[in-house]
Amino acid sequence: MREAVRGVAQHFPTAIVSGRCRDKVFNFVKLEELYYAGSHGMDIKGPTKVSNHKSSADEVLCQPATEFLPVIQEVYETLTAKMESIPGAMVENNKFCLSVHFRCVEEAEWDVLGREVRAVLHDYPKLCLTKGRKVLEIRPSIEWDKGYALKFLLKSLGYAGRGDVFPIYIGDDRTDEDAFKVLRNMGQGIGILVTKFPKDTSASYSLREPAEQLLYIVVTVALVGLASS
Repeated sequence: MREAVRGVAQHFPTAIVSGRCRDKVFNFVKLEELYYAGSHGMDIKGPTKVSNHKSSADEVLCQPATEFLPVIQEVYETLTAKMESIPGAMVENNKFCLSVHFRCVEEAEWDVLGREVRAVLHDYPKLCLTKGRKVLEIRPSIEWDKGYALKFLLKSLGYAGRGDVFPIYIGDDRTDEDAFKVLRNMGQGIGILVTKFPKDTSASYSLREPAEQLLYIVVTVALVGLASS
């Protein structure tokens, strides 16, 4: 998978947009040619290694929620203590946002977990709560999400408003819908949802599993190679 993504990045500006913090995502992927947008796009950094595409945005850095860092840390400590009483629950600090994972929690405890999280957030009106795949996401109440991150990247790369650009966004989470909506509203590019089950989505297409996603990437690289040869 890493080699396939590296192949794409040699031909196109390529970004990973994640709810996890940027440093964690980079440690997973370990590709210096990519743009990384962590914390649902609230922490964006450009490539540290220049690939074949040239761009003045290689040093791009966007952190629209820096003022929330102290309160995020405070809520993280409070929630970590609260979740100790719920077996399987885990609070992940993603720097500019928090994730409360309940994938390993007994279903009978899900409502209890949700109530505990909402009780803590009651005292923090500047934070909002959203839901992903068996995870509760806590973020600053600012007008920013993966869709805004996508628009920021396109603008930073000089692609905003151009008709000769075709953005492709692949995602498997509810939070990726914000990016799918941006592409649909633009009427340009495509969103691809990775899911085994039919879902309401703003994506244009769907793949069933990561293996198909890898095949899609490999085919894309092959087609680009044919077009440039």
